[in-house]
Amino acid sequence: MGSDDNAGSAQDRPPGWSHRDGEQLLPQLVAHLREHRTKLRQEWAGRIQEAHLLEAMTPKEMAAETTSVYDNYVGVLETGSVEALQHYARDLSERIIPRGVETHEVVGIVLLLRDVLARSLFEKYQRDFALLNRVLDAYEPAANRIANTVAVSFVEERERVIRQQQEAIRELSTPVLPVRERLLILPIIGILDSERARQLTEQLLAGIRTHRAKVVVIDITGAPEVDEAVANHLVKTVDASRLMGASVIITGLSPKIAQTLVTIGVDLSKMNTIGDLQGGLEEAERLLGFTVTRDQEAPGS
Repeated sequence: MGSDDNAGSAQDRPPGWSHRDGEQLLPQLVAHLREHRTKLRQEWAGRIQEAHLLEAMTPKEMAAETTSVYDNYVGVLETGSVEALQHYARDLSERIIPRGVETHEVVGIVLLLRDVLARSLFEKYQRDFALLNRVLDAYEPAANRIANTVAVSFVEERERVIRQQQEAIRELSTPVLPVRERLLILPIIGILDSERARQLTEQLLAGIRTHRAKVVVIDITGAPEVDEAVANHLVKTVDASRLMGASVIITGLSPKIAQTLVTIGVDLSKMNTIGDLQGGLEEAERLLGFTVTRDQEAPGS
């Protein structure tokens, strides 16, 4: 923590207060908080339970994490190292987010700890009001900085996890599947918005390169609708695939999507469309030079 943060704003300081007061008092505060560590941590844990926070964690997990948070909290008060706190907060977030802990719970427990420690300091110094003011002026800016840093770090980590989950869902929802040598199929299921269409193109082009594909079948049987932006993106996907040496066959066009493509004026000459997936695969094999044969019907069937 920078010296300005520890000192607090000028208008908040008592007369005669200086940053040196904070430097001299913080070691005393840290010693007090470490001396009464067990009592204060237990009091804090009780407050957490009363507030119904961290209920997704087992008692053993909560005891371990609250002990770790307490020790790191006091350690940052002593050293003022925001970098160390940010590193710890990220590690903490990685451990507890998968357990279902929410952002408001993390902010809540840190604020409860700040309050428990402040009350302990008040009890210790309440008989010397001037000294109590100096103590709180040394403690509160540092405690507030800790609370803000933990909250921001947790939110950033949670957003990172959400982005990873969304990316994983998108990849699962638009799989590029090799059917046979040089032939890929991309089945699209669900709503195809602009973001998903962009990601679809990226995955398809990567698949074409990886598998050295010559033909790609994009099946949109499971897509309920396609708007103008997505339709134009499909055309660009076809063009990009051609530039990489792969022909694209689109199958499963519903009447509604077909009408949409005509209405918005999509250049259909750029699209090779086949009614269903089976027909699309047969056409793909013809393009690859394979002979497509159908089993003859059994006599009497």
